[in-house]
Amino acid sequence: MGTVFSFDVRGGEPGAVRTALEEAVTRLHRVDEVFSTYREDSQISRLVRGEITVEECDPEVAEVLELGAEAERVSDGWFSTRYEGRLDPTGIVKGWAAEHAARRLAAAGASGVSVNGGGDVQLLGVPGPHRPWRVGVSDPLRPGTLAAVISAAGADELAVATSGTAERGAHIVDPRTGRSAVTDLVAVTVVGPRLTWVDAWATAAFAMGSRAGLDWLESLPDVEALLITAGDEVRCTGGLARRLG
Repeated sequence: MGTVFSFDVRGGEPGAVRTALEEAVTRLHRVDEVFSTYREDSQISRLVRGEITVEECDPEVAEVLELGAEAERVSDGWFSTRYEGRLDPTGIVKGWAAEHAARRLAAAGASGVSVNGGGDVQLLGVPGPHRPWRVGVSDPLRPGTLAAVISAAGADELAVATSGTAERGAHIVDPRTGRSAVTDLVAVTVVGPRLTWVDAWATAAFAMGSRAGLDWLESLPDVEALLITAGDEVRCTGGLARRLG
């Protein structure tokens, strides 16, 4: 998927957890084989060329496309699974894959799981007694420093995803124009239970811009967010303070 995945797994029977970890890694490689838009032989590439149908693909292709359609509906079209007129579910695949990997490890008996896919993180359980998971959010305007620290205290599951221009430049597309999104934002970090969704919501909110993006994020249940503008203005949803620490 063009990025690095890392795992932090606590507790559980070592043999079972090790097996689950191997299965999770194997599955991530399989996801890349199926969904990569850079592989000519991937199922997504073949689907785009009309060589196969959705029904002939792995069942997970239909699942991801349904999730993408739901994200598009909830965001009123600001999230899209199309790029330059072609099917491209890249924007939802990474978060979905990382979340599934984390849940596989938790199901194997791990008491605490952190899966980081390119800076977007799914957290389950706890890393130790009376210790919550904590995730640092990079400051896009001050490399090497943190804009905030998100705490998972009191939550059995929490995900943190950031979309912005600091790492990959202007790569986020405005679905309504088909061109790079031109907004006042440099980064949007979204916090919620599931990485599948917060990853998509961060992308959509970035394309909207700070004012519309913040209003929309405030309307979503169980979601908090931190938005940073190019002018170094920080805007937050009303409940984000409860997640800082």
